[in-house]
Amino acid sequence: MSTRATARVAAAPRTAPSRPVPRTAPRPSRPQLSVVAPPAARPRRSPRRSLRSRRAPFVLLVVALLAGTTLGLLVLNTAIAVDSLEASRLRAENTSRAQEVQRLEQQVIDGNTPAAIAQAAIEARLVPAGPAAYLVLGPDGAPVLRGEPVPAEAPPAPAEVPPAAAPPAGGN
Repeated sequence: MSTRATARVAAAPRTAPSRPVPRTAPRPSRPQLSVVAPPAARPRRSPRRSLRSRRAPFVLLVVALLAGTTLGLLVLNTAIAVDSLEASRLRAENTSRAQEVQRLEQQVIDGNTPAAIAQAAIEARLVPAGPAAYLVLGPDGAPVLRGEPVPAEAPPAPAEVPPAAAPPAGGN
């Protein structure tokens, strides 16, 4: 047995409203209801097939976008690598040209010394000039010679080249 007790309460009886409801118009009669035959059933596609056919273009679009993006990145990466190699080559070329410019500048500096100029003049069989004379215009506009011109000394005779070292005289 159960230790729980349940109580039943009797429901109060329903009573009619205390005031009568006046009826002014008779109630309309209810329409007659009848069973209607359902329309002819259409052949339906299976839900699984329609869902698959709607997803196919979207999946193809996503795959095409991924493939296009991958190919685009590959082309971009290749172009950047080619440009990087070209930049490295140009940088090395600039370095070698800068070294060449430095070498040539040093040659110019070395060649501009008085000793180097005198040596080059001797090799070219040039002789130093004697004292110079100048023409100066006088106050009346007539030229006046100042100084005594002296002709330069004759250059020394060239050193003889031994016959073994001389180039052939006949040509070809």
